[in-house]
Amino acid sequence: MAGRKPLPVAVKKIKGTLQKCRVNPNEPRPIGKLGDPPEYMSDIAKEAWTYAVENAPSGLLSSLDASVLERWANCAGLYREALAKINRSGVAGMIIKTPSGILRRSPLMDVIRDLALEMKGYEAEMGFTPASRSKVSVSQSQTENSSDPWADIVS
Repeated sequence: MAGRKPLPVAVKKIKGTLQKCRVNPNEPRPIGKLGDPPEYMSDIAKEAWTYAVENAPSGLLSSLDASVLERWANCAGLYREALAKINRSGVAGMIIKTPSGILRRSPLMDVIRDLALEMKGYEAEMGFTPASRSKVSVSQSQTENSSDPWADIVS
């Protein structure tokens, strides 16, 4: 029977649960910060990428996480576009009439649901949901502004 997914050392440090006996000494440690979103992404997906990078806890995302963040940002962009189309039409946009005259739910509603479920998985992996974020704690030294010249004097 499979147990919980193993957590990376960086996540264990942030959560405050790192124990020396449970550290994998051969665990790869990604370096590099996430930069700008890929050029081929839509503008809405680029906005989602930038928002995530700017608001993620320090040290949580690295350049190795770019592919997961890319998938999440693309889903977020498509989700917002589909939802905007439904919102422009109002309740009438949620229902379509088939060629035979039968009313049924718009396929866009299925797209929105599927994208939301896919995004939820990525969000849980990256600590973007309240539940997954509650498992992470950032030390006081990480939350302080490092550009403050008085930070070293005041304790």
